[in-house]
Amino acid sequence: MSNSLSIALLLLLYFAVLMLVSFFTSKKADNDTFFRARRRSPWMIVAFGMIGASISGVTVVSVPGMVQYQGFTYLQMCMGFFLGYVLIAHLLLPLYYRRNYTSIYTFLEERFGTTSHRAGTVVFLIGKLISAATRLYLACLILHHLICKDWGIPFVLTALSVVLLVWLYTHSGGIRTIVWTDALQTLCLLIALVGMFCQVLHNLDMNLGQFMSNITQRGYTQWLVWEDWLSPQHFLKQFLSGAFITIVMTGLDQDTMQKNLTCRNLRAAQKNMYSYGITFLPINFLFLLLGAALLLWAEMNALTVPQQGDQLLLTMVTSGGLGRGILFCFALGIVAAAFSSADSAMTALTTGVCVDLLNIQQADPTKAIKIRRYTHAAVAFTIFLSICLLSCSTSGTLLDTLYTLVSYTYGPLLGLYTFGLCTKRQINDKLTPYICITAPILCAVLSFLLYHYLHYQMGYELLLLNGILTIIALSLSNNRTT
Repeated sequence: MSNSLSIALLLLLYFAVLMLVSFFTSKKADNDTFFRARRRSPWMIVAFGMIGASISGVTVVSVPGMVQYQGFTYLQMCMGFFLGYVLIAHLLLPLYYRRNYTSIYTFLEERFGTTSHRAGTVVFLIGKLISAATRLYLACLILHHLICKDWGIPFVLTALSVVLLVWLYTHSGGIRTIVWTDALQTLCLLIALVGMFCQVLHNLDMNLGQFMSNITQRGYTQWLVWEDWLSPQHFLKQFLSGAFITIVMTGLDQDTMQKNLTCRNLRAAQKNMYSYGITFLPINFLFLLLGAALLLWAEMNALTVPQQGDQLLLTMVTSGGLGRGILFCFALGIVAAAFSSADSAMTALTTGVCVDLLNIQQADPTKAIKIRRYTHAAVAFTIFLSICLLSCSTSGTLLDTLYTLVSYTYGPLLGLYTFGLCTKRQINDKLTPYICITAPILCAVLSFLLYHYLHYQMGYELLLLNGILTIIALSLSNNRTT
């Protein structure tokens, strides 16, 4: 049996299990089930499932590839991630639970007004659409390479099939289904990750101690950058950027917060956030170890290492030298990571449109369900179109690209929430959309000028700058207090 057929059968079995979970979790589903799972989700299941939701296909291929040029410096950002989770647990979750939000962007309407609410929602929708499409695009590209390309199936049909599969198991149960399917997909992802690492280690014919000694001698384990302030990998830049990226991509993101808000109470949600945050560092460390193992294996077998880090894992896995087992683990890991991030993103985008823009809470229940279903289908189709657009362009390291896009699109949200939570000043509500547009543009201009004249390469600190510019603009828009 060919590799492509074997992988296809494995993934069909995997999808059948997802549909089975969807069948049981979508019984008697209504809009409250779809958006909030009636706040009955076990916090341990939510925490475990969120691991897979945050580790997308982009992470699976990009993090191992970072080792080639950056060593283990990504761990600096992962340390910042945990600080971000602590801040979310104690600053944002109490607010969301106290006010019983379905959509977290309702805060902007209560604090500033309807225009700010809609502007914040649109910022989220744009940012989440870009990140969801980027993550799913990579998975579609890999699946096309592993399966569909050999059968003469065009990429467009591959992308359509993947998006359709995600829509099928989420369209009824929504977030209640996703809480359970994400837990299953996280388990599959971790099995795939451990399986790939063990397979490479077996091919190296080394024990763990010998392996660590070899990669340390080659400098792969270098993780702390403190001397070179101009480097994008400087510890403070990475640590602080990691904290603030977590705040905006988790705490100010309807996607991940929607799962947290399905927990029974605030205490359960906070335990979920701590548990999830603690596991993030060792899992990413394992991804980096996998990257180092692949580089070592390539060196020992005189293989050419691809220049783009994103290509390292795919190139080594499909070379045939590591065996078929690692290929199956890789395919399973990619699909599990892609589906677990795409399904929740699709549901969060649907929530943003339905609750924040269309205000379906005020509609007749039967009509509201119809609106939600049509919106969910429209969101899925929009993601599909975005993937097709991405396929017409090329990019460098996808994880860097994704975080840079987040810095531009989520910066205004960081500024709005910081200003709203830390001050009592009111703003000119009608100016908020213009501020949300102007701040990222100024960021791009400043980034260009700093690099052109001072040779300073801005990294993920773009997010901080974007948020600060938004806060300054909001402060200048009006000086009245609430």
